[in-house]
Amino acid sequence: MFKQVISFVLLLFFISSLIVGQQFQTTADKTTIGQNERVQVYFEFTGGDNSGIKNFQPPSFSGFRILSGPNQSSSVQIINGSMSASVTFSYVLAPTQIGEFTIGSAAVEFKGSQYKTNPVVIKVIQGTQSAQQKSDDASMSQSDIAENLFIIAEANKRSAYKGEQITVTYKLLTRLEISSPQITKLPTYKGFWAEELEAINNLRFEIEMYKGQRFRSAVLKSVALFPSQSGKLTITPFELNIPVIIQRKKQRGDIFDEFFNDSFFGTRQTVEYLAKSNTLTVDVSELPSNGKPESFNGAVGDFKFSTNLDKVNVETNEPVTLKINISGTGNIKLLEVPKIKLPSGFEQYDPKTSENIIRKNVISGSKIGEYLIVPRVAGEKEIPPIQFSYFNPNSKKYITISSPSYKLIIKRGENYTENSVTGFTKEDVKLLNEDIRYIKTSNFNLEKIDQSNLISTWFWYSIALPFLIFVSILTIKKRQDKLNGNVQLVKYQKAEKNARARLKNAKKALDENDISKFHNEISKAIAGYLEDKLNLQKADFTQDKALGLLKNKNVNDSLIDEVKEILDRCEFIRFAPQLGDQIQSGELHEKTVKVIVNLENSILIRKK
Repeated sequence: MFKQVISFVLLLFFISSLIVGQQFQTTADKTTIGQNERVQVYFEFTGGDNSGIKNFQPPSFSGFRILSGPNQSSSVQIINGSMSASVTFSYVLAPTQIGEFTIGSAAVEFKGSQYKTNPVVIKVIQGTQSAQQKSDDASMSQSDIAENLFIIAEANKRSAYKGEQITVTYKLLTRLEISSPQITKLPTYKGFWAEELEAINNLRFEIEMYKGQRFRSAVLKSVALFPSQSGKLTITPFELNIPVIIQRKKQRGDIFDEFFNDSFFGTRQTVEYLAKSNTLTVDVSELPSNGKPESFNGAVGDFKFSTNLDKVNVETNEPVTLKINISGTGNIKLLEVPKIKLPSGFEQYDPKTSENIIRKNVISGSKIGEYLIVPRVAGEKEIPPIQFSYFNPNSKKYITISSPSYKLIIKRGENYTENSVTGFTKEDVKLLNEDIRYIKTSNFNLEKIDQSNLISTWFWYSIALPFLIFVSILTIKKRQDKLNGNVQLVKYQKAEKNARARLKNAKKALDENDISKFHNEISKAIAGYLEDKLNLQKADFTQDKALGLLKNKNVNDSLIDEVKEILDRCEFIRFAPQLGDQIQSGELHEKTVKVIVNLENSILIRKK
């Protein structure tokens, strides 16, 4: 009986998997047309297999005259190993009168089931000239292209709190035949920390209705933005250079040209068109000051917090690991692991952090910090609770999560010494066998010694040398304290060193033929060098700002152009990694090394 139930459930699951994913819908290239215009209506069936489609039943087209149809077409796509097929029945219609008309539901049979489409309402208004006639009379102008080809930037929200995620999606919508677009300018995100979402290597077009018209749409780019400052922030447009393939203008009266203007001969031409997305403005609010806990350190989102101590019964000098885990949705990259407060008798090391970031529609993941602590004194010690606070933009409240306290029972280990407490070992104190010696009473042979030889040269060296060593150590320590107190100075001095380390990683990726990773490391090298050298925070770094600061430092214009060329190249390959190759990448690596060396020399000379 149990096996029969399992078989029945599996059968239902199999049948449901076949049914789910089958869609039959109606779309039109326009929902408002002139009385002399034409409209194309599409009945599209999509699913995993189109071989079982039969008995297509069109609706009545009351108020319209059928000029062409049904025209049947089919397509098959294989994405990540899954097959998706579609069959489309299309009609070209001309209205017979003015008014609003409803195109009813079409029906089709698929594997024993009947599917019906949704009705579509088309409004016919008074018109004087058909769109088809216009396109035959003249070539397509820039304004005509702009109406049928454009980029839209959409944000899931236009107002947010500082640190709250805003998802921006760039879509290409077209009703024209286009070729491969090329990036001319990427958007800038001044005032935001940006995280790319699921890099798109190939454009995948789908049918979409936009303002009552049918378009083919494809997602160009999706990015998660986290505001780092409040106020009205602007996101600049995304620009593409798109080759548009259009029909060449007919020369009326020329019999030869009329013959070769026939569509059979493909008399078409390609026109370059610069498409720009709209500019987005986001209103960012400061986080509320009321109720802000002391443990709050800038985390915004929805998080979970947990801690774990690997052992509670230990011996002195035995290391203990305290693990802190923060998970949830928000800017995981910028999360800071809470600091712990330990009682006396412990030695604590800086935490080792690791992170796992999932870049889907919402940035999520986890960040783990591991504290290594070493007890030096025996006894019973208590680690107080650790607090983690974050602001939840949905509830508009601060939330604080506390960990439990941990009690450690510390026993003296085998290597325990008094040195742990007093600073002296038992071996440091020894009893002499003879602690009293007698005074010599026999005759002494005394002779006068030349006073000039009384104090030799090595004696003066022995006096001066410790003093010189002390002064040197003091000078080095003051310099080191100054560096440690001035983070920017440390970054400034280590900028070239850090850049060379990243270039070394880039060379390794190039040797492994990992072109995408190579360009990512090159981008980090040049951008990181500019951030450290120009005193730019990572969240405020933009290409235009960095190049402007270089110009203010009187850096040679040709050198600035080379920096811009490297950054543009890396950003372009991130969008289209398939266009990178081994030879050009090797040249890019050598060029980046030379540019950083020239920048270092140029900025150093200007500073002097």
